[in-house]
Amino acid sequence: MRADARRNRQSVLDAAYEILATEGLGVPIDEIARRAGVGAGTVYRHFPTKESLIEAVVLDRVHALTDKARSGIDFADFFTIMVEAGLTNRAIADVLAGGGYQIPADADAALNAAFAELLQEAQQRGTIRPDVTPDDIQGLVIGCVATARHRGATALVQIVVAGLRA
Repeated sequence: MRADARRNRQSVLDAAYEILATEGLGVPIDEIARRAGVGAGTVYRHFPTKESLIEAVVLDRVHALTDKARSGIDFADFFTIMVEAGLTNRAIADVLAGGGYQIPADADAALNAAFAELLQEAQQRGTIRPDVTPDDIQGLVIGCVATARHRGATALVQIVVAGLRA
């Protein structure tokens, strides 16, 4: 790839990351192109569909979250990180809530498995209630993000984590 093509691609990715984080998945390609300082054709040369651009941006965050989950972090700390990721990045929140875009199955499965492993380890240590399931946790993350976004109730995360404790 030529140097100018690499710069354009990176400009598109940077603009997409920023705008998708602040405005969510509904942003038109033309707006991403405008913010990147390129034409829509340049965006489509690098990313043939909007979904392929979203995938490139969102997968980067999903992989980072998966790596964090596998780093030996405490379950409650990771729960908080997941909620914060949804609050600071609308695209991640949209994806977590199933908002019209699905990440590739392998990435979704890896993140879910890493989170489930953290939950299971915490349950085996007796720090998290044994009746909580990974589906419960996913719903709680989505609910905390939605509530905090709607009411600004960021203390809700601490209340939920306290309720999860054994």
